[in-house]
Amino acid sequence: MTQHKNLLLKNQLCFALYAATNSIIRYYRIYLNEIGITYTQYLVLLVLWDLENCSIKNIATALKLDSPTITPIVQKLEKLNLVTRKRSKEDERIVVVSLTQSGLDLEGQVADIQSKVACKTHLKNKDFNELKESLNQLAETMTKKEKKLDSLLK
Repeated sequence: MTQHKNLLLKNQLCFALYAATNSIIRYYRIYLNEIGITYTQYLVLLVLWDLENCSIKNIATALKLDSPTITPIVQKLEKLNLVTRKRSKEDERIVVVSLTQSGLDLEGQVADIQSKVACKTHLKNKDFNELKESLNQLAETMTKKEKKLDSLLK
């Protein structure tokens, strides 16, 4: 048995976040499977519905991921006829992603899915929004600390 109480699983913030995230994503998968997209594809679509035409780099930044992670997801969305990819006329190195009509049409269905998953949390709107805001603040704080640490290590 551990001598360090902070090492107990029940005392781990990272595990609580991990377990909660997995629970929510499981519900998303149930509904997203019905329309033929994955959770990561859903996240990319969320960015595109918000920002419309967007570079791979901007999608990656919005999702706090790197570009090589986003590229295969976008390629699969393109095969599903939900997005198109084109090279920027100003800079050929930049790939711009745009929603197709099918991608635009999917937004209403996905909005319904998000509402269903939010309801599964059984949180009141106020609690739901406060939790979401706290988690966003935590992510922002951790990202700032990570960038600061990276700059010190270079």
